[in-house]
Amino acid sequence: MKMPPLTIGPHTARLPIIQGGMAVRISLSPLAAAVAEAGGIGVIAGSGLSVDELRAEIRSAKAATTGIVGVNIMVAVRKFSDLVHAALDEGIDIVIAGAGFSRDVFTWCKDAGVPMVPIVGSPRVAKLAQKFGAAAVVVEGVEAGGHLGTDRPMLELLPEIVEAVDIPVIAAGGVITGADISRALEMGAAGVQMGSRFAATVESSAPPAFKQMYVDATEADVVIVKSPVGLPGRALRNPFWERTQSGDYPPIPSCRACLKECHKEYCIIRELEMAQQGDVEQGLVFAGSAAARIHDVPSVAELVERLEREWREAQEVA
Repeated sequence: MKMPPLTIGPHTARLPIIQGGMAVRISLSPLAAAVAEAGGIGVIAGSGLSVDELRAEIRSAKAATTGIVGVNIMVAVRKFSDLVHAALDEGIDIVIAGAGFSRDVFTWCKDAGVPMVPIVGSPRVAKLAQKFGAAAVVVEGVEAGGHLGTDRPMLELLPEIVEAVDIPVIAAGGVITGADISRALEMGAAGVQMGSRFAATVESSAPPAFKQMYVDATEADVVIVKSPVGLPGRALRNPFWERTQSGDYPPIPSCRACLKECHKEYCIIRELEMAQQGDVEQGLVFAGSAAARIHDVPSVAELVERLEREWREAQEVA
């Protein structure tokens, strides 16, 4: 018994698994290439990268695999257009966009013949995305890590969005095991997107201390943080988070103008970069609500093999 494939536009992955695009510098070419090579859809996080860095990451991933490689770029970043066009120029297979909604990106992708997949949090936005030409939508529930666009659980949203559109719906938020994948597919999803579980793999560009925080996390360690983007974010409890609770935000040394809109409580890109560079005490460690269910740091190949086994076991029980 095999997992069903996932088709998005002209691309068909052997497995119905998209690896989440985790910024800043967590989902880079080593992770994306490993997931693509294992049969899923690997994703490079473009947010927080320069145009030249994104080009280099795409070329590196493409050189390492013949599988499907996509990019995830936040609409909220100021260089959104430049990053998307660079990805299209480099022959990226799929563009995923969240943290906002852009009509222009559908045109850019259509002209390049590349599937556009927005992240949505409601049936209304999903319908709008289909109207503009989305090849699929990712429905991201409140369980997801990073910036949150909804306060509703993924399993509650999923059937509503499946009913609302005629394109593939990808379930995201709280997916850790093969049994989770089985449940989402049974509810009508064409596939799943998994971020936190892939953040804690050998090929992830997160530092060892970052991955260990996932392994050690309890449910009480998964918290909500105020983001200067204007959206709540889900992260892991640490001294930085503790400071934010009393409004003691670290000063901004210099503004890089990385976001289209920023409330400037603190520099989020700086805090995310600090965590990626190993300072998980004073940096911001984004994570999904199910991080407490992660207990090891396997290779991508080992993880995918486990997910396939767990999915088969869930099918046998059903």
